[in-house]
Amino acid sequence: MTKKIAISIPKGGMGKTTTAVNLAAGFAIAEKRTLLIDFDPAGACALSLGFDEENMHGDIFQVFSFSKFIDSVVHKTELPYLDFIPCQINTYDLEERINRLSRNIYLFSNILDQQALTEYDYIIIDCPPYMKGLTTVALAAADSVLIPLRAGQFSVAALKKMFNQIEWVKSTINSELKIEGILLNMYEPRTKAWSLTIESLSKHFKEYLFESVIPKSIAISEAEFYGKPSILFDMKSKGAIAYLNLTAEILNKNANPNIYRLSDAHQSNLRR
Repeated sequence: MTKKIAISIPKGGMGKTTTAVNLAAGFAIAEKRTLLIDFDPAGACALSLGFDEENMHGDIFQVFSFSKFIDSVVHKTELPYLDFIPCQINTYDLEERINRLSRNIYLFSNILDQQALTEYDYIIIDCPPYMKGLTTVALAAADSVLIPLRAGQFSVAALKKMFNQIEWVKSTINSELKIEGILLNMYEPRTKAWSLTIESLSKHFKEYLFESVIPKSIAISEAEFYGKPSILFDMKSKGAIAYLNLTAEILNKNANPNIYRLSDAHQSNLRR
């Protein structure tokens, strides 16, 4: 059965796209058939995978507007188990049009239920950094939400908004929506900003924190310039290893949903 994970938080700069690309690559390396769908009009997933306008043949907008079938806009990547659907919304008019189409909240859910997508083990959806429109459509279709988070008071405020939106979606659209976890991103241990952030998270969101954390890493940023997931750019880098750990954690969590718990050792590390 296909597991659909939305990567979302209503704030820019949290690392949503980087997380979506590297988690999808991690699943692919684990030989899980994976489809990455870019829902962000910025279209950064394509750049992170080495695509440009010349080597793309359709996008999610064309599926939404019924001008193409979804299987015709699937792009193969250099990873045999990873496919990709880009988002090529490069004008204001197109963005406004897809926002109007997104008022049909169940449209994307129906698209993902098509037979052509049942072959995938995981579908990763990279959401835009706002709560309305495409994000709501993605949450209506998703099984769970993964929330990347940087240090800072504004980040925690955005996290609270995200939880409010999830509760609204659960109560009105998708009662089965779960929280996959909160991912500490661009993590710098022993810094005051992170200490304060973790202190705040521990009061209200402790049970949702992943054991895996993604460190601040130059290699991750460099990989994006070369159009590669960090896992392919430098598998020995701290960032790549962290994303592989996250992949393994999610795979284990979904294999053993009733016994998976956040480890006491990890909580001790967070308090340091």
